[in-house]
Amino acid sequence: MLSIALRMLFGDPVKLVGLIAGIAFSTLLMAQQGGFFVGLISRSANGVSAIPLVDVWVMDPRTETAESPVQLRPADLYRVRGVEGVTSAVALTQTTVTLRAGPGRSSIATLFGLDDATLTGAPTDFVVGGLADLRRPEALSIDLLTFERLWPGLAAALGPEGAGALATFEINDRRAVVTAVADVLPGFGAPGVVHARASNAALWAPDARPAYILVRAAGDPAQVAARIEAATGLKALPARSFARETIDYVIGNTGIAFSFGVVIGLGAIVGILVSGLTFTLFVNDNIRQFAVLKAVGVSNLRLVGMVSAQAMTVAFLGYSFGLWGAAGFFEGVNQPLSDLKGFYLPWQIAVGVAGATVAIVLLATLISLRRVLRLDPATIFRG
Repeated sequence: MLSIALRMLFGDPVKLVGLIAGIAFSTLLMAQQGGFFVGLISRSANGVSAIPLVDVWVMDPRTETAESPVQLRPADLYRVRGVEGVTSAVALTQTTVTLRAGPGRSSIATLFGLDDATLTGAPTDFVVGGLADLRRPEALSIDLLTFERLWPGLAAALGPEGAGALATFEINDRRAVVTAVADVLPGFGAPGVVHARASNAALWAPDARPAYILVRAAGDPAQVAARIEAATGLKALPARSFARETIDYVIGNTGIAFSFGVVIGLGAIVGILVSGLTFTLFVNDNIRQFAVLKAVGVSNLRLVGMVSAQAMTVAFLGYSFGLWGAAGFFEGVNQPLSDLKGFYLPWQIAVGVAGATVAIVLLATLISLRRVLRLDPATIFRG
């Protein structure tokens, strides 16, 4: 019966292509928008995930996200260092600045001021220059995407070792020297990312105080964070918890989740309507074949199995083409100089879309099954 069902399905290539195209478009839309949503909200926590060697982030209790910190007092650093289980603790300043490279060439960026001695929080993947170049006067590193926007084509002309001052621009009317270019993921609010020693960062943002205290913990980070909170009254979170809290805040306090949810829902509705209509037409065109099968004694259960096999075949083919298209999209946009850098298709989204595709096809099948189950075998003897 399976071979008969597949022969009926592939015997009408026009409707088969319509069915596969409907499921593929629905899959592509849901997977692309789902991956886009994950990539967008993940940007809000890129500042945390970019510093993997930090176990605990300490901040003011009023801080809600990684991109909008409330400044700490300088004395808080010494209080944290005195807590049991803290191996090391350094301050990190963070402020939003405007980079001005000339008329019509400016960009918003997040400026991170790193501990002068350890440079904790500095980028690890440099395209031009390196960590030592941050120790030069007025020096900073800038992310590759922003560097390319301000000085198009210059990064490709420079060697990986750099040559001291790569370019200069202004931050708050003060001269800044680019001595390194790093491959860093963009932020959520301010796409540009700039790193400098705290002493240099104070030249461009003199009012900035420590935004975070970065802690290396001896033992379980959650327990050390609890001790810090109890001893200092500050807010302390393990790195993963802070990243998760930031993402949850963005989801709960913006319309991003609702907007993407509407688009994903529309993709599912389009898949149901197109697939349901086309599959119903397919069943109607093959109604005499189903009547013949009923006339020779094939049960309703067998007919349901045949239609379900046809539906699952269409689902598999449509899902495969749609997922291939979505994966190709993210492969194309996740490039070092792309505005969508860092966007990808998580496997959880692929699995979720697979479940949604099966549900769409099952609903489409239910629409057409009623005609098959109520079919009178005598139909074959009528004109």
